[in-house]
Amino acid sequence: MKDLTSPVWIKVKGLLFLVIGSAAAGLVFLDHPGWKTVVLLALAIWGFCRFYYFAFYVIEKYVDPGYKFSGLLSFAKYWFRRRRL
Repeated sequence: MKDLTSPVWIKVKGLLFLVIGSAAAGLVFLDHPGWKTVVLLALAIWGFCRFYYFAFYVIEKYVDPGYKFSGLLSFAKYWFRRRRL
């Protein structure tokens, strides 16, 4: 599969991710309404965003600038391979 390079389609893809996340969070809240659900969803979203930032930006910029990740599976392979060394 070739890389997505069109700025328009990259923006569409980003908006679709936003729609998917919003719909999922909304459906969870509708299933279990309450402040506890809102707080837990917010913390889960924040935590996963920070992990994603860590996996791709922090590792590439500060830990191993020579390694370029192509996705979360690539990061997992890198992480477990580095731990064995």
